[in-house]
Amino acid sequence: MAGSQLLILDKKQIQQKINRIAYQILEDNLTEKEIVLAGIWDRGYKLALRLKKVLTKISDLKVTMLKIELDRKNSKLVANTDLEETQWKNKVIILVDDVLNSGKTLAYGLGVFLNTPHKKIRTVVLVDRSHKIFPIATDFVGLKMATVLKEHVDVIMDVEGEEDRVYLS
Repeated sequence: MAGSQLLILDKKQIQQKINRIAYQILEDNLTEKEIVLAGIWDRGYKLALRLKKVLTKISDLKVTMLKIELDRKNSKLVANTDLEETQWKNKVIILVDDVLNSGKTLAYGLGVFLNTPHKKIRTVVLVDRSHKIFPIATDFVGLKMATVLKEHVDVIMDVEGEEDRVYLS
């Protein structure tokens, strides 16, 4: 424990959660040839990349990566993606973020896909804090935990010079 930070998940536990989620995604998509992993920039995208790595090891699924950049300070949905709509149209979309707090980020992420036909959309979060104010359900969760609002969950993944960790502070 560093200062007022409580270690929730270490590097090994994070990888175990990612492996389990990847198998759950595979089981949910056994008849699919391709899925789209839509990661919310930046930690959600990093998590999606990790999921892709596992999925390509354990299956023949074609995994297309989609990066969603949201303007989190704007009260309206402002999002940019690195793929054209045609690349996710009529496909299974897996929306990925690191932590679910209020649900606003995932709700905005879902907004990107509302005007495009798709087979289904699923959501993935590494940590669900259970403080939703938006009607968002998580389909695949690494860790569900009750926290108080003033607490903060920090996910450290793929940060140079630092080991992967999840802290509560």
